[in-house]
Amino acid sequence: MDSTPHTVGPVASGDAHDASDIAEFGYKQEMKREYGWYASFALAFGFVSIATGLFTTYGSVLNSSGPMGIWTWAIATLGQVAVALVFGALVARIPVSGYSYQWVSRLANPTLGWIMGWISFMFLGVVVVAVDITIASTILPVLFEYEGNTMNIYAITAVVVLLQAIMVAWSTKVTQKTNNVAVTIQVIGMIAITILLFVVGWFTGKLDWANLFSTGAIPAEGYFSLGTLTEAGPWAMGFLIGAFTIVGFESAANLSEETRDPARTVPKAMWQAVLSLGIMGMLFLIAVTATGGDMIALAQSPTPIADVINSVLGGVVGKILLVMVVISIFSCGLTISLSGARLVWAMARDKRFPGWKLLSVVNPKTGTPVNAMMFMLVIGQIILAVFGFYSADALFALFSAATLLPALIYAGTVLLYIVKRKSLPPTKGFDLGKWEIPVLVISAVWLIFELAIFRGESFRESWLYVLVLLAVGGVYLAFLLFRNGKAGLTMPDLDDIDKVLDADAEAVEGKLS
Repeated sequence: MDSTPHTVGPVASGDAHDASDIAEFGYKQEMKREYGWYASFALAFGFVSIATGLFTTYGSVLNSSGPMGIWTWAIATLGQVAVALVFGALVARIPVSGYSYQWVSRLANPTLGWIMGWISFMFLGVVVVAVDITIASTILPVLFEYEGNTMNIYAITAVVVLLQAIMVAWSTKVTQKTNNVAVTIQVIGMIAITILLFVVGWFTGKLDWANLFSTGAIPAEGYFSLGTLTEAGPWAMGFLIGAFTIVGFESAANLSEETRDPARTVPKAMWQAVLSLGIMGMLFLIAVTATGGDMIALAQSPTPIADVINSVLGGVVGKILLVMVVISIFSCGLTISLSGARLVWAMARDKRFPGWKLLSVVNPKTGTPVNAMMFMLVIGQIILAVFGFYSADALFALFSAATLLPALIYAGTVLLYIVKRKSLPPTKGFDLGKWEIPVLVISAVWLIFELAIFRGESFRESWLYVLVLLAVGGVYLAFLLFRNGKAGLTMPDLDDIDKVLDADAEAVEGKLS
């Protein structure tokens, strides 16, 4: 047996085969399968969007961990690659829209699955605002040389969220092509920025390797301490740059029903996207930090990366590259909106979401779940209004919530795999093979460490957001259980998976006898 994660067994091609796969799970094919490998890769890469995450969180890392905090990125990448591999093994077995909601519902029980789906909904609702506000707060003010204030940041973000929702509701094909182009631009642009920073920094004498090992304004004593019971240490706080940025790759799994041969395509797209952006992001962080000059002064800037690009590469080149960043961030918000609409639609299809009759409809003209997208639009605008008459504290709470929620989703999903790995349904394309145990150990250790960072007082508002929305969801879950009982939450084919496993066991016994 091959010792690497691998694809197994011949799988028939074509939409007819994929539609029959969906029928196995109790659903009919309602949307076109328009995603191939690159589109699926671009979806995972575009959601993560290193341009978005790094421009958003780099300043926070300089203030909490100093320049040397960038090295945590490499460890976070390793941890998230392991998580992506676990997700790949699950989507290869249950290639259905709704990702963790579907997996937990079918492999554990529908009540836990509903809770996971609600947490995923909370994440997608808040992260689109956390991403889009970056355009208005950290990029456009530098690009067009104006001062960002509460009103213009709020107004621009609201318009951006609206435009993304309109595109997703209008056409999946247009959304897919837009994202493919944007991701291609982002890859080329990030490579170009990195190379230019190194080259120009070298020839102009602005390249200072000592910055890479400086703690900046953070005291060196106790720098690598894990902290106290109630506060993470300086070095540990640096992991937030990776924990906030390298999330959302599972959006590719959330569009499994719109992907051709998803059991093979999606797992490969997810782990390859995380690995490639991890390498690219590390090189970019090294380039920015090495050419950043006075790192203590840079930490005080609201737009540190934009400032470095303008300082090293000049106004014209810098602005061209900042336009690329705006495109990348818009693409990121677009894929978040797309994934959010699919999750709401998937839960509504199972009658698990408030207003499910309206939200489970696929518009016959556009072929998209328009109502679900409009619902996510309203949620995004409400979150923007609550968090974001912009202040530094509110923005930190927004980013922290957008980091905490996926960590909870990933931890719950990995735990599910660990508990159920001996009784998983047969894979339809991808398997971890002999790498299963190392992958599970790496992902579990990483997620436990990541969640431990959120024990500090500074994350109180983020936990409050999580608890409030969980309470809201709990009220609706109680209503569902009261009205329908546990039997009312049974998934369409929950019994069928057990039958498949029993049938396989009987077949093996028959061969042995």
